[in-house]
Amino acid sequence: MNVKRIFGTILTILGIIGLIYAAVIFAGTNGQTRDIKGLTIYGVLGLVFFISGIGLVKNTKDEA
Repeated sequence: MNVKRIFGTILTILGIIGLIYAAVIFAGTNGQTRDIKGLTIYGVLGLVFFISGIGLVKNTKDEA
């Protein structure tokens, strides 16, 4: 088992969860400042985790 690949998978899953949570906040928002801050924070963190996780999984070579 490759530790980098497992860590990349965990980051990808966390990114997906963050993006889904941002979408839930977006769907139930009233346009208040608190809603926009939460949407921005969870959306950016989810996107960063997702992109870094995908990149880590993609660039890790399999060693048998």
